Amino acid sequence: WDFHTQPSPGFTENGHPDYIFPLVLTSATQELFGCRADEDVTGDDPYRLLKKEDIIQDMKTRAAVSDFSPIKQAVLDYPEDEILLVFDRDFTYGQSFYLVLTVEAKESLLKPPVEAEGEEDEGEEFSEIIQKTPEPQPWVSLGSEREIEEESFMDTRPKLRYKISRVRREFGAPVRFSTCSAADLRDNCVECSSYQDKSYSIRRMEKQCGVQAVPNTNSSSTQTVWKYPRNTCTQYEPRELSEEEKENILQSDELRNFLSSVTGRFELAIQQNVIMDVFVDDWWALGEEDAMFGGKAETHLKEYQSFTDLHYSKEKTISYISWYPAISGVIAVSVTERLSFEERIDRSTNLLLNPALILFWSFSDPINPQLLLECPDDVFCFEFCPSDPNVIVGGCMNGQVVLWDISGHVERLQGTRAGVGGKNISSNINTLSFESKQEKDTPVVRYCAVSGIDSGHRAPITDIQWLPDSFEVSRTGIPLENKSQISVQIVTCAPDGCVMFWDLRTPRVVAQALTDRKQKTEEKVLENPHGVPNTFKHLDLTWKPLIRVSDPLKRERNTFNETANVSDTEVLFLFMFIFSSQDGELVYTDWRLEKDSDSGRLFSPKPTHRFRVHDSLVNTVLRSPFFKDIILTVGGWNFAIWKEGVTPILLSPCSPRKCTVGFWSLTRPAVFFIGKEDGNLEVWDLLEKTHEPSQTQNITTAHITCIKPWVISSKQQLLAVSDYLGTLHILEVPWTLHHSSANEVRKKSIADAERLLCLKAQRSLCLELVLTCWSYRPSAARGSTSAQQRKTLGESVQHK
Repeated sequence: WDFHTQPSPGFTENGHPDYIFPLVLTSATQELFGCRADEDVTGDDPYRLLKKEDIIQDMKTRAAVSDFSPIKQAVLDYPEDEILLVFDRDFTYGQSFYLVLTVEAKESLLKPPVEAEGEEDEGEEFSEIIQKTPEPQPWVSLGSEREIEEESFMDTRPKLRYKISRVRREFGAPVRFSTCSAADLRDNCVECSSYQDKSYSIRRMEKQCGVQAVPNTNSSSTQTVWKYPRNTCTQYEPRELSEEEKENILQSDELRNFLSSVTGRFELAIQQNVIMDVFVDDWWALGEEDAMFGGKAETHLKEYQSFTDLHYSKEKTISYISWYPAISGVIAVSVTERLSFEERIDRSTNLLLNPALILFWSFSDPINPQLLLECPDDVFCFEFCPSDPNVIVGGCMNGQVVLWDISGHVERLQGTRAGVGGKNISSNINTLSFESKQEKDTPVVRYCAVSGIDSGHRAPITDIQWLPDSFEVSRTGIPLENKSQISVQIVTCAPDGCVMFWDLRTPRVVAQALTDRKQKTEEKVLENPHGVPNTFKHLDLTWKPLIRVSDPLKRERNTFNETANVSDTEVLFLFMFIFSSQDGELVYTDWRLEKDSDSGRLFSPKPTHRFRVHDSLVNTVLRSPFFKDIILTVGGWNFAIWKEGVTPILLSPCSPRKCTVGFWSLTRPAVFFIGKEDGNLEVWDLLEKTHEPSQTQNITTAHITCIKPWVISSKQQLLAVSDYLGTLHILEVPWTLHHSSANEVRKKSIADAERLLCLKAQRSLCLELVLTCWSYRPSAARGSTSAQQRKTLGESVQHK
């Protein structure tokens, strides 16, 4: 490129020309390509030609870890076999190296044009003409001369002057030396010998010394006398006591006294053996060998993968995470704009031009998303259908409920992974495919149906859940058996103080009308310009909630990330659900509507329990996957663990940073994760500590927005963590945090749960929890304890 005769090239947003790309090369990459800074390349010789095949091989070997992965496509499209790498010692373009991406620029740098002498003379004359002598500006004192005067050395008194003279007649006279006594002469030298002055003696109070012990060794040798082997045999017979000797020992006073002294201890040992197994090693029963204190097991979370997109995730935050249940290694995230309410109103036109999206990422391609779901507005939460993972429901910021059907794009998600179909994901992750023909455009899936704005929530939907496929809810809120075993109902909540139930099936009135007009619609084909499946065409813009449960406290609430999930195995909690408020209050109420005796209208019942343990917004309400009546709530500066219907059994102290999200472990009942606003992730293990987290690890610089674990196999578990900057971090959970011990899973039904919950719970709940654990004991364990012993145990716990 001729910089003197050709026009200047274009520049990118970062301020560098578009024909170069600044790079950061690690020491390993510099050693591999022979371009070590200030050794192989210097300021005088900054150019190195790299082979295109070597760069492509490096990207295949190290995948996303390679320093050349950001410009993979530019390297593949380069026409020649050698690419020019330039050492930028002065960081002109922000990095220590930059790669030249065009052949013209490479030739221009390697072979610069020679300027003509005439042009140089004209340039010099022109420069001499335009040069001007700078005019000095008047000096303005700012007080610096005062500091210089204070630091400078100045005389404070007149200098002393000494004059030394000698008699002139002594100049050049011979010198004569003689021996005389110093005491006889008046002005003669006096010897000053050194002596010990006690006034200035320093006493040594401490002394450092080293001692090394060397063992005494002794070398010696011996030689055994060899003897030839021989066959020998020995015959013996046991020595037994005679009948008379046995009788004398049994009748002796010594044996009688011994039996009398050990009878009490022997009876106590027998009784203890009946109550408990004395041969069980309690220390090893606390956990596995790798989980012992002081063991060498790895306990920190490792960075496994990270996903971010410069186009779709730029200046956006991840609001929700959900693993795709049908294919391992595929995860979906929803991105939202980082705008306040006023900024969102001002930029409403730009938001309409750039619709909100849900991104599908695959471990096989960490750079490009595999699928995009178009949303009518920012989505705060979404969930996959338990009975059909290809159906997705989401809650928008404007209060609408959206449905997608990705059945036509499953093959693309399966094609991103090599060897799908029963193989372990650990052998397939990070296998990046370097095919020459790649699809440039990621498919965008439009939503199938969306609810009407007038019939939805009046505030952003903060959480959405599918009801289990074993039951459904009637229009009056009564649970019924779902004979089809297909999930067709969802529940949503929002800060407008309403919890709504939605049904995906066609209303009966509409179904009957469609039957009457069947002949008219058979010949008419539904218009579908966007290629959207007609799965939920009957719900588009006409979808209304089946049940609307209003806030029983009659004031505005915020139920961000609140889970109103219901267990299909616990009949006692079938009608109850929990929601939280913006002020940190937790409300436990019934969703069944009650009828007013006077007016006959249906209204929401009053809450059964109300608790106030959090000092600000509650962002997480989540049931334990092992204990259906144990709930984790996170909000403000603390978190709490509840037993359904009672006060919290564990309340954490206030932390210096706010808690933004929490989630239970899927394999260990006593482990859960708490995200903080400073980017730290706390891992709590109640079997190890209850007053502080077992470990704290920094994941990102921004606050954590969502946490979702995923079990790959019995040997591998991953944890997805998203932050406010739009980056998705995939962490590998160590063995000690996802492998449960032999006793941990049984703690909900045997005596270990009694020890765990009694130590962690508040004193007011000790008696109730202990009696509950006794009632859940197996029959074999209950048979070893009498009713009187259980009564005594209850009285002792109540006394404590």
